[in-house]
Amino acid sequence: MKRYTKKILISVLMGMVFLTTHVVTAVSQGEAEETARLLAILLDAGRVVIDRNQLLIDDQHKGNKGFTPQVFERQVTDEFRARTGVDLTQLRAAHVPPMARDLLPALIEASKDVVADAQVVINQRGVGYKNFIPATFGSQAAARFSARSHIRLKQTALRPRNEKNTPDPYEEAVLSRLVAQPSSSAPVSEVTDEGKTLRVLTPIYYTKDCLKCHGGPAGELDISGYPKEGAHEGDLAGAISVSIQLGGR
Repeated sequence: MKRYTKKILISVLMGMVFLTTHVVTAVSQGEAEETARLLAILLDAGRVVIDRNQLLIDDQHKGNKGFTPQVFERQVTDEFRARTGVDLTQLRAAHVPPMARDLLPALIEASKDVVADAQVVINQRGVGYKNFIPATFGSQAAARFSARSHIRLKQTALRPRNEKNTPDPYEEAVLSRLVAQPSSSAPVSEVTDEGKTLRVLTPIYYTKDCLKCHGGPAGELDISGYPKEGAHEGDLAGAISVSIQLGGR
C-alpha cells in the first residue's frame, strides 16, 4: 500500500513538472514581445516618476518627504495607464499576455522595494543631491526583478556610467545602429540563440531635464561628479533591454 501511494505521489509530481515545463515552453514569440514591451514601459514609468519627484527628493530643508513606496506605486500606476491603457490594479481583466499578468506585478514589487530601501536617503535633512535619480532607480529595480524572475531586464548604454549597465555584444550592436537612425520609440525585437531567446531593446532618448547632468559642456563635472557627455535633447541615451527564454527557463 505504501509502495502504491509512493508511485501515485511520484506520478503527480512528474505531472506537475510537465505542466510547468509545458506552460513555459508554450510562450509564443508574440506573447513574449508584448510582455517585454510592457515591462520596458513599466520600468521607464518608474524612472519618469522618480524624475518628477526629483526636486522633492533633493529638498535639503525637508525631512519626511512623504514619497513612500505606496505613493510611488500610485503614481507609476497612473503613468503606466496613461501610456498603455492598462490598469495595473485590474490586470486579471486587462487585455495583456498571461505571462505579463505575473511579471508586471513582480516588477512593481521590485521597484517599490528599491524606493523603500531609499527612504533613509530620501528623507535625510540637510543634504541636497541624494544620488537617487532615474538611472539609479532603474538599474536597481531591473537587477532586483531579474534576480527574482526568469526574465533578464537591464538598462544599458554605449557609454554607461555604471559598469553594470555595460552592453553585451548584441546590445552594443543594436545601440550602435540606433545612434545612426532617426529617433524612434519602437522596440527592436529579434529572436537569437537559434530560436531560444527573444531580445527586445526599447530606446531611451535624452530629454531637456537629462541635460542638466548629461548635456554640455562635455567633460565638465555634473552634480554627481561624473563628466558630462555633451548630449543634446533627443539624442539616444541608451535602451531598456529585455531577454526572454522562449524554450524554457
